[in-house]
Amino acid sequence: MDAMDQQGNAVMVDVTNWKQPQNLHWSFQHMADFLPTAPIARGSGPVAELPAAHRDLDSVLVPGTVPGQAPVSVGAVMASTNTDGWMLLHRGQVLTEQYFGQMNADSVHLLMSVSKSLIGVVAGALCDAGTLDADAQLTDYLPELEGTGYAGATIRHLLDMRSGINFSENYLDALSGIRLLEQAIGWAPTLAPGPTGMYPFLKTLQRKTAHGGFFEYRSCETDMLGWVCEAAAGQPMAQLMSAVLWGKIGAEADAVLDIDQFGTGTFDGGISASLRDMARFGSMLLNDGLSLSGQRVLSSTWMAETLAGAPDSRDAFATSPGDYRMPGGMYRNQLWFPYPGNDVFLCMGIHGQLVYINRPAEAVAVKLSSWPLPQEPAKLFATLGAFDAIAAALLVETSTAPEPGAAAAGPATAPGQ
Repeated sequence: MDAMDQQGNAVMVDVTNWKQPQNLHWSFQHMADFLPTAPIARGSGPVAELPAAHRDLDSVLVPGTVPGQAPVSVGAVMASTNTDGWMLLHRGQVLTEQYFGQMNADSVHLLMSVSKSLIGVVAGALCDAGTLDADAQLTDYLPELEGTGYAGATIRHLLDMRSGINFSENYLDALSGIRLLEQAIGWAPTLAPGPTGMYPFLKTLQRKTAHGGFFEYRSCETDMLGWVCEAAAGQPMAQLMSAVLWGKIGAEADAVLDIDQFGTGTFDGGISASLRDMARFGSMLLNDGLSLSGQRVLSSTWMAETLAGAPDSRDAFATSPGDYRMPGGMYRNQLWFPYPGNDVFLCMGIHGQLVYINRPAEAVAVKLSSWPLPQEPAKLFATLGAFDAIAAALLVETSTAPEPGAAAAGPATAPGQ
């Protein structure tokens, strides 16, 4: 099956055109059709149920982001942000689950950099087990990194993206670090001379500043983290992730990992999974590392340290050279904290991939998208506003609900009604 153009004609998708805007809706759901992949097995355990309690969330109003701007509905936000599918869970119940175009509940969708958060969980699980030491140097696990730019960096530097490595994440520059990485792993045609394969590419990166300084978002940090996890555990990532994460969340389906020419995973953005299974993943993070299937993926200690951040995490974020538009936020253990405090945290990927966790509202939302451009701040912050508005309505509703056994004054008002 191929993508279709606007006239309904079949278009052959391959590495030369899969990221063209008109092909994204199709290619994000069919990565295995044109790139080599490895399965991340769900295991043999029972599927974690997601009971439905469907509500009208589309009509929830989202406040304007600038003074004088009229509110818009959640439905309008989803319609205007290239949504392929989205869903929201409240206390483990599905309040809405919607698909657009050819996507459905059985589809697996490329997560882009939401993949980083999955790799971060694998690293956390290995640290919990004593297999990995977050304070150890990378060379303790990968001696071949001696003499490279990553010499002297620690696992903690990778988890929080605070190494001093020189790497550009400019998606619109064909010769930036991220685009050269994609060339090295076979995600894009060759435009410039360079190494072949993920690990040979990572060994060429140079240091520009001292390790442990400001935060700077760089995909190479997660790729190096995945390499260290594999070395520490003695397993390739697809098998490792199945054992410590995917096989424990009660997933319905296998996830899929894109691999390079040598079988190495694309850790920074190459995982595909279903919308429902990503809701299960988000629920595990909401529940302090305990999955909906009742299995512990991360320790409560790891989750507490993640939510607290390091003493200087927010300073490192504030002094970053990047334009993240999240004042008071931080980045910790491959997760984004967009606001002061830790009530809300995110897993984010370009082209509109998002897992949203709101702790006070006990809500998890997932949105998988195919934005034409890699980064579209207006669409990101509209989506965050929509999820924040739903969470706020849920908080109001639950705070005014009668205590169990008490006489109710009347029916609770559902969000949007």
